[in-house]
Amino acid sequence: MCGVAGIVSLAFEDSLSSKQNLLEAMADSLYHRGPDEAGVYQDGPVGLAHRRLSIIDLSTGQQPMHSADGQVSLVFNGEIFNYIELRDTLKEKGHHFVTSSDTEVIIHLYQEYGLDFVNQLNGQFAIGLWDRARRRYILVRDRVGICPLYYTQHAGLIYFASEIKAIKAALPQKLALNRSALDQIFTFWAPVSPETIFENVYEVSPGQMLVIENGKIDKHQYWDWSFESDSYWTDSEEQLADKLHDLLIDATKIRLRADVPVGAYLSGGLDSSVLVSMIHHYGGVPLRTFSLNFGEAEFDEKSYQSSLINHLQADHSHLLVRNEDIANNFSQTIYHTESPILRTAPVPMGLLSGLVRESNFKVVLTGEGADEVLGGYDIFKEAKVRHFWAQNPDSAFRPLLLKKLYPYLTLPDSDQGTYLKRFFGEALDQPDNIVFSHLPRWTTTSKAKNFYSESLKGSLRDDAKEKMIASLPKRLEQMHPFNRAQYIESKSLMGGYLLTSQGDRMLAKNSVEGRFPFLDHRVIEFANRIPPKYKMKGLNEKSLLKKAMQSYLPKEIIHRHKQPYRAPDMKAMSGDFLGQDLRALISEEALAKGDLFDGKKVKFLLKKADSGKPLSIPESQALVGILSTQVLISQFIDA
Repeated sequence: MCGVAGIVSLAFEDSLSSKQNLLEAMADSLYHRGPDEAGVYQDGPVGLAHRRLSIIDLSTGQQPMHSADGQVSLVFNGEIFNYIELRDTLKEKGHHFVTSSDTEVIIHLYQEYGLDFVNQLNGQFAIGLWDRARRRYILVRDRVGICPLYYTQHAGLIYFASEIKAIKAALPQKLALNRSALDQIFTFWAPVSPETIFENVYEVSPGQMLVIENGKIDKHQYWDWSFESDSYWTDSEEQLADKLHDLLIDATKIRLRADVPVGAYLSGGLDSSVLVSMIHHYGGVPLRTFSLNFGEAEFDEKSYQSSLINHLQADHSHLLVRNEDIANNFSQTIYHTESPILRTAPVPMGLLSGLVRESNFKVVLTGEGADEVLGGYDIFKEAKVRHFWAQNPDSAFRPLLLKKLYPYLTLPDSDQGTYLKRFFGEALDQPDNIVFSHLPRWTTTSKAKNFYSESLKGSLRDDAKEKMIASLPKRLEQMHPFNRAQYIESKSLMGGYLLTSQGDRMLAKNSVEGRFPFLDHRVIEFANRIPPKYKMKGLNEKSLLKKAMQSYLPKEIIHRHKQPYRAPDMKAMSGDFLGQDLRALISEEALAKGDLFDGKKVKFLLKKADSGKPLSIPESQALVGILSTQVLISQFIDA
């Protein structure tokens, strides 16, 4: 990943010649995203800054980059994986290239196709493009939101950057906490796009283009997830499995294009195992893998990792993460997530990218996105069972099916049906509700709000769930319930948390780029047309993917029960592990000063955690969420 930043006069009237020092400060704040090179450029009403992580065309390709006639200037974070094919096509149309970089391809595409250039790209990207002749500035983000891009408006200027800390470095005023977004995080784990945790700072939403022209900002959604039942594939299951197999091979191979070594993450689950197997069989590069291990058996997947490593004879490195490692790296993690988190899972991912960088790798492929694209999450099974249960809500048997989905949950020894009904029975009388699939999770997470202060409760402007529903397109009502759940998961948790706090930010903090074959838009568009019955047969998740890859993987991986990636939460953030600096941030005095959380309630909750008594899921999420919020405020607002 690289880092991009810039300042643009909204009306294209003011010269930004005096902003050179601000542009340099913005670039400096993004050093971790691109330590190899830096560039700053100012042209009248536009100033651009860039930090480069050199991966393709190491000797040229510096940014900001300009067209031969000087009329188009660009900063770009990410990769265009089909740049070779695009360059060949453009050459046939008469374009001449002076570098071998994918960055230059974007400039020529824009000159050839105008605003439609983005639809030619297969990649992950955040682009800022200045068209001098048309007096037009463009901000555009990749289809699913792999590369981050933020902006704010102040005194007639647009400030944009890959990370909010770069915007903070240039703004004349302090950042302020967005309390509504905080409430959304304590509901969905992430704000509802385009909001962020900071007031008046927004993200360019996934699949969106912003065109700044004639003194206004025009927003255009150039791509979105689409599940149209009248366009389902009519092929047989075997034919679909073969097509998926071929698509994934190509999506993986083009993501191995680099002028530096490329590795892969291996969790031991199906998705990363599929990916590593494809690299081994079709990649044509040495197989180098990296894994996380934990001392506690409930989080560790070492046996499955070893199974595949031995099967493929991979050159492998692993990192053992202890509870004290999570506590010691928590504050640094929040500096990079730039958002509160409700679980500690991002911390080990940041440590793992450190191992990758120490091993002299800049690029890793990961299996992220397979669950959203191909129907793998337990929440999809859960929704399927709940729809079945809703047909007979008084059944004592039907809710017990949910027990099989979460073997790691601690259930009471007796009357488990009542417990499951209380936990998963949310809106059982509303199976046609467009967010039916996600209501139990959101309700559970929302219990952490019991620790809000009265001031925070009274200041909230919007109901978080209503805000989420309002953000969803009306066409969801016509979707199959399974596809509806996929859409919501992809647009909320994946884009707002998994690809940011747990993905890009934990990679970029150590100057590592992640690539995601399952999120190739061709794979997504193919998978969106697969009938739901082939994605999940009964309660067998990702059925078609397993069929497509069954000859490549050991049976114990194909048939293992899905185990989501988790890390120790309050076990790592309490007792002897929680240092005095963090304790001070959630002291009764500090919380009273911030007036967001009830200091007395938090004090008793921390006491319970310190005693070693098990915390409920909402209690654990509350403590991590409160602690990370306080850390964030100390770093970005009070600092």
